[in-house]
Formats: sequence, C-alpha cells, structure tokens
Amino acid sequence: MKIGINKKIGIVLLVIAFPWLMCAQQAQTPLELTLDKAIEVALSSNPTVKIADMEVSKKKYAKKSAESALYPQIDAVGQYTRTLKKQVMYMDGAFDVAGMMSGVLDPIIKGTAQTFSNDVSGYQSGSLEKNIAANTPAPTTDSGGGNEGIEVGRDNNWSGGLNLSWPVVVPTLWKSLQISSLDVELAVEQAHSSKINMINSVRKAFYNVLLAQDSYNVFKESYDNAILNYNDIKNKYDQGLTSEFDLIRADVRVKNIKPNMVQSENALSLATLSLKALMGIDMDQPVAASGKLKDYEEKLYSDIIKIDTSLVNNSDLKQFDLQNKQLKKTVELYKAQYLPIVSISGNYMYMSMNNDFKFGDYKWNPYSTIGLTVSIPIFDGFKKRSDIRQTKVSLQQMDLQREDIVRNLKLGVNNSINNMISSVEQVISTKDAVNQAQKGYIISQKRYDTGMGTLLELNDAELSHSQASLAFNQAIYNYLSAKADLDKTLGIDVINE
Repeated sequence: MKIGINKKIGIVLLVIAFPWLMCAQQAQTPLELTLDKAIEVALSSNPTVKIADMEVSKKKYAKKSAESALYPQIDAVGQYTRTLKKQVMYMDGAFDVAGMMSGVLDPIIKGTAQTFSNDVSGYQSGSLEKNIAANTPAPTTDSGGGNEGIEVGRDNNWSGGLNLSWPVVVPTLWKSLQISSLDVELAVEQAHSSKINMINSVRKAFYNVLLAQDSYNVFKESYDNAILNYNDIKNKYDQGLTSEFDLIRADVRVKNIKPNMVQSENALSLATLSLKALMGIDMDQPVAASGKLKDYEEKLYSDIIKIDTSLVNNSDLKQFDLQNKQLKKTVELYKAQYLPIVSISGNYMYMSMNNDFKFGDYKWNPYSTIGLTVSIPIFDGFKKRSDIRQTKVSLQQMDLQREDIVRNLKLGVNNSINNMISSVEQVISTKDAVNQAQKGYIISQKRYDTGMGTLLELNDAELSHSQASLAFNQAIYNYLSAKADLDKTLGIDVINE
C-alpha cells in the first residue's frame, strides 16, 4: 500500500515538474548558426542597425515638416481688451453745428418765419431767428484753438476669427526642401553603410569563432593523442618494454599540451561572446557555429578570379558625394536670398464693443481683409555674398578631400587583394604540409610501435602535424577576413556563402 501511494506521489510530482524540465532542456539547446543566419539575426536585432533605420524615419519626418511651409497656414484667433482710459479725439471745427448746417437750415428758418408772419397774428418779423440764435451755444475752443476732445471707444473690446498666411513665391524655401531631400538620401546611405559595417563585423566574428573552434579541435586531438601515447608507454613501461625516460617525456608532453587546449577553449568562448554581442542576442543563449574553415577552401580560388575593384558602390564615397550636393544646394540657397518673396495674408474677424458683460445683448460686426505682400531684399551688409564665398571654399576643400579618400580606398583594395593572394598561396602550401605531416605522424607511430623509432621522433611528428593544421586554418581565416574587408570597401552587402 505504501509503495502504491509513493508511486502515485511520484507521478504527480513528475507531471508538475515536467513543464519546468522541458523549459530547462529547451533553454540549454544551442542555437545552430550558419553565416547567413548570423547576419540575418544581426541585421534584425542589433541596436546599431535599428538606430540607423530610425534616423531615416526622423529625416523623412523632418522633410515633411519643412514641406508644410508650402501650404496655407490658418489660425483661429481670439482677443479681449479692457479699456482702462479711453482715447480722446480732436477735430478742429468739426462740431460747429451752426456753421456746418447753416446752408441747410437758413432756407428752412426763413421759410418758416415767412409762414408765421403771414398766418400767425401778432408775430413779429425776425423773432424766430433771434430765438434760435439765443438758444444755440457757441462752439468752445481749447488753448490750442481746437475743439474739445471726444472720448472714443468702449470699456470691453472683443474680437475673434480666422487668420490666413500663404507663402506663394519663396525661393529660399524651395531650396531648403531640396536640401531636406538630400538629408533623407544621406540618412538612407548611412543606414546602408551601417548594415555593410555590421555584415563585415559579423562575418569576421563568425570566421573568428570557426578559427577558435578549429584550433581547439587541433589541440584537443593533439592532447588525446598524447594521452593515448602516454597510456601505451605506461603499459610498455609496466611490462619492462620501454625506459622510464620515455614515460617521463610522454607525461611532460601531456602536461605541456593541456594549457594550450585550455587557452584555445577560452579563446573560443570569447569569440562566441563577441559574435553574440554583434548579433544582439542574449549573452546566456548558447550558440553553435556550424561548419569548419576548411569548408570555404574550394571557394577561395574562384572568388579571387572574379573580383571587381570598382568603387562605384562604396558607401563612404556615396555619403561624401551627397554632402557635396548639399553644399552646392546651399550655395543656390544663398543666391535665392537675392530674389523677392511674395506672400498672401488675410483674415475674417468678428468684433464687439460694449460697456457691460451682458453677452446676450452684444452685437457682433464682421470684417475681413486680404493682402498681397512683396518683399525685395536690397542690402544686408554683404552677408549673402560672404556666405556664398565661404561655401564655395568649402566645396573646393571637399574636392581635395575626395581625391584623398579615393586614393586611400584604392590602397585598401590593393592591400586586401594582396592579402587574399598571399593567403591563397599559404593555403596551398600549408595544405600539402598537413598531408605530409599526417603521413609522417603515421609512419613515426608505426616505427615507434615496432621499436625502430624513438618517442622524440613521434612527438616531433605530432607537433609538426598540429602546427601545419593550425597554419592551414589560419591561412583560410586570413583570406576570409581580407575578403570581408574588400567587400566592405566595395560596398557589397549581400553574400551567399
């Protein structure tokens, strides 16, 4: 009964722990990497590439922001003003009513007086004119001889409506938009350059992992051979078939090789971490680079024949040329500042003036205007002329700098090609050396087993084989590294390894 209960508890615990066991197993599964896979992950995950792509988006938005100046700008505006002291208006002679209206009133008064004299009994001729004159106040004047001032306006002033501004002819704005377009092109090329640099770095890091991996395998094979030889010699020594000196030498050989194996293992770990950092993946994620450097041997000879050394796709030159175009557009921008600017402005407003805050009784009066403004530059202290000359000097400097850049790029191309050719020759010679060293080791092994050879010969043969293998792998790595640098200089960002 107890056994059955324990079995059931064990099954329950296993079911509960199974998901965590599966996750732990999956977490330890290494990510298999080919060169193309490593580049693909790096281009999608590396922050440097993402930042460069975001910069392109920023430049595009900046261009759209600059283009908005071509469209009419419409603003809703509102204003309230409280009058603390009203303005006073003076109008000389404007309020001499008798003088202003005499031409109109005199005939009326005379006609009325004549009617009264004919129809009203007891009316005395001229009494109407005397009464009007007696009751009409004379106009008063101030010390300056003008009329008394009149206060103008009301306490509360309200206005609201729409304002319109539209630049119709602005040559400087058009040139600025062209410069903004070049900014976008430059950002795109910089992002392209970032990808090319990333591909170059990932390729070299991947090759470095393969080199460290192959070097470790060479030292591991050498260490395993040394262990086998030591065990074989130990057995022969125990049987009295070999000397203690050979046993000591075999033991020293094992202990001398082990530090190299540990060092190569550390180099492999560091190279793998560098590759993961470039790829932008978790540093705790185990990865395994598939393949060996020897797998690239067959492509060495065909690649070196079909090399195109044209710099037409070089990203640095493209960026430099775009910057040169921007400077030329800047010169045109300064020249455009001599041209007139034409703009349209207008508004449609409602106004109300009141002495109280009874909004329901307010009367709103609309008014609108539209205008055309022409601005013609005349004199600015020779600023535009100085700016143009300064920019032209910068253009001359860029021409000289481009020549220097082209020379250095051609030097880099020739250096990479020379390194590739040299590496191919080393691959050919070291490959023969590896084959010969392998044969020599086999022969020395048989000679030692039959007693015709010495342990020193066996160790020398094994050391020669290890050195030849390391040199062979190093030669292939040097070629691949030089080829990656050449592709970077030539602007090649797509590879099919």
